[in-house]
Amino acid sequence: MKRIVSCFFVMALLMLAVSGSNAQDKNFHIYLCLGQSNMEGAAKPELRDSLGISNRFRVLAAVDCDNRGRKMGNWYKAVPPLTRCYTGLGPADYFGKTMVENLPERVKVGIINVSVGGCKIELFDEDSCASYAARQPDWMKNMIKEYGGSPYRRLVEMARLAQKDGVIKGVLLHQGESNTGDTLWPQKVKKVYENLLKDLNLDANAVPLLAGELVPEDQNGACASMNPIIRTLPQTIPNSYVVPSAGCEGVKDRLHFSAAGYRKLGERYAAVMLELMGIEIAAE
Repeated sequence: MKRIVSCFFVMALLMLAVSGSNAQDKNFHIYLCLGQSNMEGAAKPELRDSLGISNRFRVLAAVDCDNRGRKMGNWYKAVPPLTRCYTGLGPADYFGKTMVENLPERVKVGIINVSVGGCKIELFDEDSCASYAARQPDWMKNMIKEYGGSPYRRLVEMARLAQKDGVIKGVLLHQGESNTGDTLWPQKVKKVYENLLKDLNLDANAVPLLAGELVPEDQNGACASMNPIIRTLPQTIPNSYVVPSAGCEGVKDRLHFSAAGYRKLGERYAAVMLELMGIEIAAE
Protein backbone atom coordinates (compact mmCIF):
# COMPACT_ATOMS: atom_id res chain seq x y z
CA MET A 1 0.00 0.00 0.00
CA LYS A 2 2.81 2.39 0.90
CA ARG A 3 4.45 1.69 -2.45
CA ILE A 4 1.18 2.46 -4.31
CA VAL A 5 0.67 5.70 -2.41
CA SER A 6 4.28 6.65 -3.10
CA CYS A 7 3.80 6.05 -6.86
CA PHE A 8 0.66 8.20 -6.91
CA PHE A 9 2.54 10.94 -5.05
CA VAL A 10 5.38 10.91 -7.58
CA MET A 11 2.92 10.97 -10.49
CA ALA A 12 1.09 13.92 -8.93
CA LEU A 13 4.34 15.84 -8.59
CA LEU A 14 5.21 15.13 -12.24
CA MET A 15 1.79 16.34 -13.39
CA LEU A 16 2.17 19.54 -11.39
CA ALA A 17 5.60 20.12 -12.88
CA VAL A 18 4.29 19.67 -16.43
CA SER A 19 1.25 21.89 -15.89
CA GLY A 20 3.44 24.48 -14.20
CA SER A 21 5.76 24.64 -17.18
CA ASN A 22 2.77 25.60 -19.37
CA ALA A 23 1.13 27.89 -16.84
CA GLN A 24 0.04 31.41 -17.62
CA ASP A 25 2.79 33.90 -16.83
CA LYS A 26 1.34 36.91 -15.01
CA ASN A 27 4.42 38.89 -16.00
CA PHE A 28 3.80 38.37 -19.71
CA HIS A 29 1.69 41.39 -20.69
CA ILE A 30 -0.17 41.01 -23.98
CA TYR A 31 -1.73 43.75 -26.10
CA LEU A 32 -4.20 43.32 -28.94
CA CYS A 33 -3.72 45.68 -31.89
CA LEU A 34 -6.26 46.31 -34.62
CA GLY A 35 -7.13 48.91 -37.21
CA GLN A 36 -6.29 49.84 -40.77
CA SER A 37 -3.09 50.70 -42.61
CA ASN A 38 -1.48 52.92 -39.98
CA MET A 39 -1.79 50.12 -37.40
CA GLU A 40 -0.55 47.63 -40.01
CA GLY A 41 2.56 49.76 -40.40
CA ALA A 42 3.01 51.70 -43.63
CA ALA A 43 6.60 52.96 -43.27
CA LYS A 44 9.67 51.08 -44.45
CA PRO A 45 11.64 49.99 -41.36
CA GLU A 46 15.12 51.43 -41.05
CA LEU A 47 18.13 49.58 -39.66
CA ARG A 48 17.68 51.30 -36.30
CA ASP A 49 14.20 49.82 -35.98
CA SER A 50 15.50 46.24 -35.99
CA LEU A 51 18.56 46.76 -33.79
CA GLY A 52 18.62 46.30 -30.04
CA ILE A 53 15.16 44.77 -29.74
CA SER A 54 14.81 43.10 -26.37
CA ASN A 55 13.97 39.41 -26.15
CA ARG A 56 11.30 40.58 -23.71
CA PHE A 57 9.37 42.14 -26.60
CA ARG A 58 7.51 39.44 -28.55
CA VAL A 59 5.00 39.18 -31.39
CA LEU A 60 2.49 36.39 -31.96
CA ALA A 61 2.27 35.68 -35.69
CA ALA A 62 -1.35 36.01 -36.85
CA VAL A 63 -0.52 34.61 -40.33
CA ASP A 64 2.10 32.28 -41.77
CA CYS A 65 5.09 34.20 -43.15
CA ASP A 66 7.64 32.04 -44.91
CA ASN A 67 9.71 35.11 -45.75
CA ARG A 68 10.04 35.82 -42.01
CA GLY A 69 10.27 32.20 -40.87
CA ARG A 70 7.10 32.65 -38.85
CA LYS A 71 4.19 30.28 -38.31
CA MET A 72 0.76 31.43 -37.20
CA GLY A 73 0.17 31.03 -33.49
CA ASN A 74 3.84 31.10 -32.44
CA TRP A 75 5.76 33.78 -30.55
CA TYR A 76 8.80 35.49 -32.05
CA LYS A 77 11.16 38.33 -31.22
CA ALA A 78 9.33 41.51 -32.28
CA VAL A 79 11.39 42.50 -35.30
CA PRO A 80 9.31 44.48 -37.82
CA PRO A 81 7.02 43.86 -39.56
CA LEU A 82 4.66 42.83 -36.74
CA THR A 83 1.47 42.42 -38.76
CA ARG A 84 1.66 40.43 -41.99
CA CYS A 85 4.56 39.28 -44.14
CA TYR A 86 5.10 42.46 -46.16
CA THR A 87 3.75 45.24 -43.97
CA GLY A 88 6.01 47.86 -42.40
CA LEU A 89 6.84 49.83 -39.29
CA GLY A 90 3.88 51.02 -37.21
CA PRO A 91 3.04 52.38 -33.78
CA ALA A 92 3.00 48.91 -32.15
CA ASP A 93 6.76 48.62 -32.71
CA TYR A 94 7.69 51.55 -30.52
CA PHE A 95 4.84 50.93 -28.13
CA GLY A 96 6.39 47.58 -27.26
CA LYS A 97 9.95 48.90 -27.21
CA THR A 98 9.02 51.72 -24.87
CA MET A 99 7.02 49.44 -22.60
CA VAL A 100 9.86 46.98 -21.97
CA GLU A 101 12.31 49.84 -21.45
CA ASN A 102 10.18 51.17 -18.61
CA LEU A 103 8.87 48.01 -16.97
CA PRO A 104 10.74 45.71 -14.55
CA GLU A 105 13.11 43.14 -16.09
CA ARG A 106 10.78 40.32 -15.12
CA VAL A 107 8.01 41.68 -17.38
CA LYS A 108 7.69 40.67 -21.03
CA VAL A 109 5.44 42.40 -23.57
CA GLY A 110 3.64 40.60 -26.38
CA ILE A 111 1.83 42.05 -29.40
CA ILE A 112 -0.89 40.51 -31.55
CA ASN A 113 -1.62 42.72 -34.55
CA VAL A 114 -4.54 42.03 -36.88
CA SER A 115 -5.11 45.02 -39.17
CA VAL A 116 -6.36 45.59 -42.71
CA GLY A 117 -5.42 48.62 -44.76
CA GLY A 118 -8.30 50.78 -45.97
CA CYS A 119 -10.98 49.04 -43.92
CA LYS A 120 -13.86 50.58 -42.02
CA ILE A 121 -14.44 49.57 -38.40
CA GLU A 122 -17.38 47.55 -39.76
CA LEU A 123 -14.90 44.86 -40.85
CA PHE A 124 -14.28 44.00 -37.18
CA ASP A 125 -17.99 43.71 -36.43
CA GLU A 126 -19.06 40.08 -36.84
CA ASP A 127 -22.57 41.17 -37.82
CA SER A 128 -21.36 43.21 -40.79
CA CYS A 129 -17.99 41.64 -41.66
CA ALA A 130 -19.13 39.30 -44.43
CA SER A 131 -21.38 41.79 -46.23
CA TYR A 132 -18.79 44.56 -45.89
CA ALA A 133 -15.93 42.37 -47.16
CA ALA A 134 -17.98 41.23 -50.15
CA ARG A 135 -18.21 44.83 -51.41
CA GLN A 136 -14.49 45.57 -51.20
CA PRO A 137 -11.89 45.62 -53.98
CA ASP A 138 -9.81 42.51 -54.63
CA TRP A 139 -6.69 43.90 -52.94
CA MET A 140 -8.58 44.21 -49.65
CA LYS A 141 -10.32 40.88 -50.09
CA ASN A 142 -6.88 39.28 -50.40
CA MET A 143 -5.80 40.82 -47.09
CA ILE A 144 -8.99 39.58 -45.45
CA LYS A 145 -8.39 36.08 -46.84
CA GLU A 146 -5.04 36.01 -45.04
CA TYR A 147 -7.04 36.19 -41.82
CA GLY A 148 -9.33 33.33 -42.82
CA GLY A 149 -12.08 35.66 -44.00
CA SER A 150 -12.64 37.34 -40.63
CA PRO A 151 -9.96 39.53 -39.03
CA TYR A 152 -11.99 39.73 -35.83
CA ARG A 153 -12.23 35.95 -35.46
CA ARG A 154 -8.51 35.59 -36.20
CA LEU A 155 -7.71 38.16 -33.50
CA VAL A 156 -9.86 36.28 -30.98
CA GLU A 157 -8.34 32.95 -32.00
CA MET A 158 -4.79 34.25 -31.52
CA ALA A 159 -5.72 36.03 -28.30
CA ARG A 160 -7.08 32.81 -26.81
CA LEU A 161 -3.81 31.07 -27.64
CA ALA A 162 -1.90 33.94 -26.06
CA GLN A 163 -3.97 33.74 -22.88
CA LYS A 164 -2.37 30.35 -22.21
CA ASP A 165 0.98 32.13 -21.98
CA GLY A 166 0.21 35.54 -20.50
CA VAL A 167 -2.36 38.13 -19.53
CA ILE A 168 -4.13 40.53 -21.90
CA LYS A 169 -3.54 44.02 -20.53
CA GLY A 170 -4.98 46.32 -23.20
CA VAL A 171 -6.33 46.91 -26.69
CA LEU A 172 -4.63 49.31 -29.10
CA LEU A 173 -6.68 50.76 -31.95
CA HIS A 174 -5.66 52.95 -34.85
CA GLN A 175 -8.54 53.25 -37.27
CA GLY A 176 -10.89 55.91 -38.57
CA GLU A 177 -9.61 57.20 -41.89
CA SER A 178 -12.21 55.15 -43.76
CA ASN A 179 -14.91 56.26 -41.31
CA THR A 180 -14.09 59.97 -41.50
CA GLY A 181 -17.11 62.05 -40.58
CA ASP A 182 -18.99 59.08 -39.08
CA THR A 183 -20.38 60.33 -35.77
CA LEU A 184 -21.50 56.79 -34.95
CA TRP A 185 -17.89 55.58 -34.99
CA PRO A 186 -17.51 55.61 -31.18
CA GLN A 187 -20.57 53.38 -30.83
CA LYS A 188 -19.24 51.03 -33.50
CA VAL A 189 -15.88 50.83 -31.73
CA LYS A 190 -17.68 50.15 -28.45
CA LYS A 191 -19.43 47.15 -29.98
CA VAL A 192 -16.14 45.67 -31.22
CA TYR A 193 -14.41 46.33 -27.89
CA GLU A 194 -17.25 44.83 -25.84
CA ASN A 195 -17.32 41.77 -28.10
CA LEU A 196 -13.61 41.27 -27.47
CA LEU A 197 -14.16 41.53 -23.72
CA LYS A 198 -16.97 38.99 -23.88
CA ASP A 199 -15.26 36.52 -26.20
CA LEU A 200 -12.02 36.60 -24.20
CA ASN A 201 -13.62 36.79 -20.76
CA LEU A 202 -11.91 40.09 -19.96
CA ASP A 203 -12.81 42.73 -17.39
CA ALA A 204 -13.38 46.17 -18.92
CA ASN A 205 -11.91 47.81 -15.81
CA ALA A 206 -8.66 45.87 -16.25
CA VAL A 207 -8.29 46.10 -20.04
CA PRO A 208 -8.28 49.69 -21.35
CA LEU A 209 -8.75 50.68 -24.96
CA LEU A 210 -6.16 53.10 -26.38
CA ALA A 211 -7.15 54.82 -29.63
CA GLY A 212 -4.69 56.90 -31.63
CA GLU A 213 -5.53 60.06 -33.54
CA LEU A 214 -5.05 60.18 -37.30
CA VAL A 215 -2.45 62.24 -39.19
CA PRO A 216 -3.05 65.59 -37.50
CA GLU A 217 -4.07 69.05 -38.50
CA ASP A 218 -0.50 70.36 -38.16
CA GLN A 219 0.59 67.82 -40.81
CA ASN A 220 -2.30 68.74 -43.13
CA GLY A 221 -3.83 65.31 -42.55
CA ALA A 222 -6.44 64.36 -45.14
CA CYS A 223 -8.65 62.84 -42.43
CA ALA A 224 -7.76 65.20 -39.57
CA SER A 225 -11.43 66.17 -39.34
CA MET A 226 -12.00 62.71 -37.81
CA ASN A 227 -9.80 63.50 -34.81
CA PRO A 228 -12.48 65.48 -32.93
CA ILE A 229 -14.78 62.44 -33.23
CA ILE A 230 -12.02 60.13 -31.99
CA ARG A 231 -11.50 62.45 -29.00
CA THR A 232 -15.09 61.80 -27.90
CA LEU A 233 -14.46 58.06 -27.49
CA PRO A 234 -14.05 58.21 -23.67
CA GLN A 235 -17.60 59.57 -23.47
CA THR A 236 -18.81 56.26 -24.94
CA ILE A 237 -16.23 53.85 -23.50
CA PRO A 238 -15.29 54.83 -19.92
CA ASN A 239 -11.99 52.92 -19.84
CA SER A 240 -10.72 54.32 -23.14
CA TYR A 241 -7.96 56.84 -23.77
CA VAL A 242 -7.02 58.90 -26.81
CA VAL A 243 -3.40 59.05 -27.94
CA PRO A 244 -2.67 62.47 -29.50
CA SER A 245 -0.95 62.66 -32.87
CA ALA A 246 -0.06 66.38 -32.95
CA GLY A 247 3.52 66.77 -34.13
CA CYS A 248 3.77 63.21 -35.46
CA GLU A 249 5.23 63.54 -38.93
CA GLY A 250 3.05 62.54 -41.87
CA VAL A 251 4.00 61.70 -45.45
CA LYS A 252 2.92 63.19 -48.77
CA ASP A 253 -0.26 61.15 -49.11
CA ARG A 254 -1.51 62.94 -45.94
CA LEU A 255 -2.95 59.61 -44.72
CA HIS A 256 0.06 57.85 -43.26
CA PHE A 257 2.84 58.66 -40.84
CA SER A 258 6.52 58.54 -41.61
CA ALA A 259 8.81 56.17 -39.69
CA ALA A 260 9.64 59.07 -37.37
CA GLY A 261 5.92 59.73 -36.92
CA TYR A 262 5.25 56.08 -36.01
CA ARG A 263 8.10 56.06 -33.50
CA LYS A 264 6.71 59.11 -31.74
CA LEU A 265 3.11 57.86 -31.87
CA GLY A 266 4.12 54.44 -30.53
CA GLU A 267 5.97 56.05 -27.62
CA ARG A 268 2.83 58.06 -26.86
CA TYR A 269 0.68 54.92 -26.79
CA ALA A 270 3.17 53.50 -24.30
CA ALA A 271 3.21 56.70 -22.23
CA VAL A 272 -0.58 56.49 -21.85
CA MET A 273 -0.45 52.82 -20.85
CA LEU A 274 2.43 53.32 -18.45
CA GLU A 275 0.67 56.23 -16.80
CA LEU A 276 -2.29 53.93 -16.15
CA MET A 277 0.21 51.64 -14.38
CA GLY A 278 1.50 54.53 -12.29
CA ILE A 279 4.67 55.04 -14.33
CA GLU A 280 5.32 58.43 -15.87
CA ILE A 281 7.74 58.90 -18.75
CA ALA A 282 8.72 61.86 -20.85
CA ALA A 283 7.27 61.16 -24.30
CA GLU A 284 7.63 63.70 -27.14
